[in-house]
Amino acid sequence: MASAINPLFGGATVAQLYLSVFKAFPDKIAIVSDRGNYTYRALGQRSNQIARLFRAQGLKRQDAIAFLVGNRSEAIAAIIAAQLLGLKNVSLHPMASEEDHLFVLKDANVVALVVDGQKFSMRASAIVARGVVKCVLDLDDSSAGPGLMSMASALDDSELARETQDPAEITKLSYTGGTTGRSKGILHSHRTVVTMINYLLATYEWPSQIRYLATTPISHAAGALILPTFLRGGTLYLMEKYDAEDFLKRVARERINCTFLVPTQIYGLLDLPTLKEHDFSSLELILYGAAPIAPARLEQALEKMGPIFAQLYGQAEAPMALTYLSREDHDLKRAHLLRSCGRVIPGNQVQLLSADCQEVATGEVGELCARGPLVMDGYLNRPEENEKVFAGGWLHTGDMARMDEQGYVYIVDRVKDMIITGGFNVYPSEIENCLAQHPAVAMTAVIGVADPKWGEAVTAVVVLKSAASLTEQQVIDYVVAHKGVVNAPKKVFFETELPLTALGKVNKKQLRSTYSEM
Repeated sequence: MASAINPLFGGATVAQLYLSVFKAFPDKIAIVSDRGNYTYRALGQRSNQIARLFRAQGLKRQDAIAFLVGNRSEAIAAIIAAQLLGLKNVSLHPMASEEDHLFVLKDANVVALVVDGQKFSMRASAIVARGVVKCVLDLDDSSAGPGLMSMASALDDSELARETQDPAEITKLSYTGGTTGRSKGILHSHRTVVTMINYLLATYEWPSQIRYLATTPISHAAGALILPTFLRGGTLYLMEKYDAEDFLKRVARERINCTFLVPTQIYGLLDLPTLKEHDFSSLELILYGAAPIAPARLEQALEKMGPIFAQLYGQAEAPMALTYLSREDHDLKRAHLLRSCGRVIPGNQVQLLSADCQEVATGEVGELCARGPLVMDGYLNRPEENEKVFAGGWLHTGDMARMDEQGYVYIVDRVKDMIITGGFNVYPSEIENCLAQHPAVAMTAVIGVADPKWGEAVTAVVVLKSAASLTEQQVIDYVVAHKGVVNAPKKVFFETELPLTALGKVNKKQLRSTYSEM
């Protein structure tokens, strides 16, 4: 996938960006965690030691190295070390199954695995037993012997001799969730990652002195904000396990001014009886994304927590920075914008295309497609998938959207989530947003279930607020009154909670599996 670039016109590599911050802010605090702090100098020294250890283990440039780790500073140092050696980083989903992990390790031809044995010892043992990775390194000492940190601590911590670095090389392999079939490896060259970082720095409304709290796995969206924080000389604070009360206490204690939350975390804060008792006045920017947010709940968030929210939109194939809805646009006087994911970030080309790759008219629904340096190099060993996703010379995101005359983009739904019932197209997110306005509803998910009469039957899975009550017919009537009969659920199921992925998204794949049999 990667092609040679004339060095005269080549961009920076991720490793070069890390080296720049170690020199720029040596005595500032880079990372604060419950296990201890790192200055930028100390982080650079530890990363150099780990890089030398990787080299001693036989790892060489463009080998694939996987990480199954929690939110720990040692893990970040190891991830940086992989960049310094020019390795390909593969982050394993912390809540994926053993078979999923084994598939990724084989598919990516992973040579070494770094694991947080304090959290994932059983999974690490299972992987070792299957013999799919030559080298497995535990961050910590264990009964099996000294850990990565102990072994690295005895090595030289000076900066590694620089090798020729090619920004066209692959720096990261991200894997899709596999919700539409076999999981695919997404190839990101330095071009994609450095472009993303530049877009984030130019677009997001960062505090002047960043104190960023990572609450979700650094293997995913939260991790993408680490290097931008470092490039501004900010401080990263790590939560190893998210809890709403603990989050608010950390915000008050550390005067956190920036964080990233998924919508379900925001809902949990809003429903916390003790929210008003906490001091979160230091928060200047709460970035949210990774899943759709109900506009009604977003209005509550602005009312309860203030105008500190901003929405990011992207996908693994074009990460974090396709569109942005700024803090200013989170305006209760312009409440219609709360349904938007913002305007296209300058540098991206975005069009809404019909099924035959023709641009749709303003206000009409089409598939959101993108071009530009943010876009992935392609899928690993999936030529047939590349042909589909790049059809017509565009990245097809799979998201259906419309754009208004001011350039604001409104995601209607995923192509795969759209329900065709009785010949009509129904978008689950519109029904979910409708039900979110009902005073008795805490959360809801709408899916299509195969039906002999309708083709697909609109099916709502509803979680009620504490002490609230609602019948199936009342749910149906509410949707009919607000969205019309075509959107009305044919069936309603009440649950105490919805299944979530590790990133806080509602797991619709699991819901479809569960309710297709009912």
